[in-house]
Amino acid sequence: MRRVTDVLYAAYAKRLTRQLGSSPVPRHVGVLVDGNRRWAKRRGAGTEEGHRAGADNIGNVLAWCDEVGVEVVTLWLLSTDNLTRPEAELRPLLGIIEDVVDSFAATGSWRIHPVGSLDLLPAGTAARLKGAAERTADVEGMLVNIAVGYGGRREIADAVRSLLQEHATRGTSIEELAEVIDVEHIAEHLYTKGQPDPDLVIRTSGEQRLSGFLLWQSAHSEFYFCEAYWPDFRKVDFLRALRAYGERHRRFGA
Repeated sequence: MRRVTDVLYAAYAKRLTRQLGSSPVPRHVGVLVDGNRRWAKRRGAGTEEGHRAGADNIGNVLAWCDEVGVEVVTLWLLSTDNLTRPEAELRPLLGIIEDVVDSFAATGSWRIHPVGSLDLLPAGTAARLKGAAERTADVEGMLVNIAVGYGGRREIADAVRSLLQEHATRGTSIEELAEVIDVEHIAEHLYTKGQPDPDLVIRTSGEQRLSGFLLWQSAHSEFYFCEAYWPDFRKVDFLRALRAYGERHRRFGA
């Protein structure tokens, strides 16, 4: 029975791929990795097992993005709010994130870029993330933003703080800055500066909210909400998201 299911699944995936045809491919895909704990609870498993199952699926999704030509992927793995979780849950989760990021760096396929407030993370975790970024700095493949200790409001606050500090070193007064500041000035200080804004944002687990993910950058993004918990997110779910994206007429706020 399993083999029949696998054959039908493969056939459906091929059909979806054909349906995509010459549909536009998003340059930047943002992903809210959500549902690991609920996946584990539904199976009577522990939270750590859910996080490990979720981590095991990340590489698959990156490979699917690479396969269709996505240039940038942003994965939200840990929010600033999550940093307040009990140490018994947080420490294993950070270890899982450290290991999976190291494994991505070891492939030499993708350029790793941590986004978030690394100063809020344990020193060892921050060092592992920075090390992965340094080892892959010259990789020409897909750019993978790893959002850990990330919060959209904090990112904007950090961007404004960085902008003010930059102009303070130049001797610019507040009054002078107020005369010239615009959205582009702030965008140049975001964690994702220099990158295209996300065209498509995917959230798993059935939740239909952004929870602060890429608040500034997602102003004109298309959203796709999937019922599957993250460990169960399959290639057909990803292809459905691309199909939905291709069917939309993007107006960019018009």
